[in-house]
Amino acid sequence: MNKIPKIMRGVYLKGHGDFDMLELRNDIPVPKPGPNEVLIKVGAAAVNNTDINTRKAWYSKGNGDSDDASWSGNPMKFPRIQGADVCGRIVSIGEHVNTQRLNERVLIEPCIREFNGEILTQAWYFGSECDGGFAEYTVVSSIHAYAIKSDLSDVELASFPCSYSTAENMLSRSKVLKGETVLITGASGGVGSAAVQLAKARGAKVIGITSKAKVEKVLQIGADKVLMRDDNIIQKLGENSIDVVIDLVGGKQWPDLINALKPSGRYAVAGAIGDPHVKLDIRTLYLKDLTFFGCTVLNENVFSNLIMHIENKNISPLVSASYPLEDIVKAQQSFLDKQHIGKIVLKIN
Repeated sequence: MNKIPKIMRGVYLKGHGDFDMLELRNDIPVPKPGPNEVLIKVGAAAVNNTDINTRKAWYSKGNGDSDDASWSGNPMKFPRIQGADVCGRIVSIGEHVNTQRLNERVLIEPCIREFNGEILTQAWYFGSECDGGFAEYTVVSSIHAYAIKSDLSDVELASFPCSYSTAENMLSRSKVLKGETVLITGASGGVGSAAVQLAKARGAKVIGITSKAKVEKVLQIGADKVLMRDDNIIQKLGENSIDVVIDLVGGKQWPDLINALKPSGRYAVAGAIGDPHVKLDIRTLYLKDLTFFGCTVLNENVFSNLIMHIENKNISPLVSASYPLEDIVKAQQSFLDKQHIGKIVLKIN
């Protein structure tokens, strides 16, 4: 059995607000696994939009008291250790967990359906409704710790869980097929760049939307064609030209995304970094027989499919930069600057 310390280094989110709400501590108690849980020594954990959104209470619908400012729409409990993208190794197990799991290298599924041995009625997000990976150790139900066999580094593997499972879930929900044309907004971001790779792995034709500075990189990761953020989508592609839209942005271009869809086209959304408020002509929705998918909770088999893609080297990690845990503010500021392609990762151990 591994020797486990009693206290650890980690970052507390103390409340909603600016960077001053992040506090690096060296005296956080190391969590103990429950009967169905595993304790993981964290190697690396990546930065996500959800970390920023939760800190800023972006999820609140505007009632002024932040009672709906978590990922699930419930009040946050502080202090909270954030961090949904985790690669690490199991160092201790609960009494109901197979002892063969000790020392397994794992990725954590960020969409949590079981906590402390109980099946949740509403899914949680790792690092939001429960403590996550911005610390030396973390606990999670054994079913959410997936063994991974790979020669990639912890930093590289930590770039996968959240973004790639979100992308795979969107492609799965919208049933992207070989030969179909898929339009992906925010194609240089974490989820967008993952969606480009995973859509190509399905044999789809991919059109990405990004900034001028990132065109070549988006083409390199597999896009067949790239549009600029300010391009007129209809002028460039025409109406009724796209089978599936994978949207991470929303914003002012949104009506053009819908007009570009073919009759019986599918639209999947899992982000709104451009603007969450958009204008929909409902006649377009029903006259074109469109199907909309809001994608948050992962479908079954999505994360196991992702593990398979990683182990089979169907997809590649895209790490823009890595920082030590104590530089979490620099990492998040770099993330907010949006000059990167792929993921920004924190090295923990």
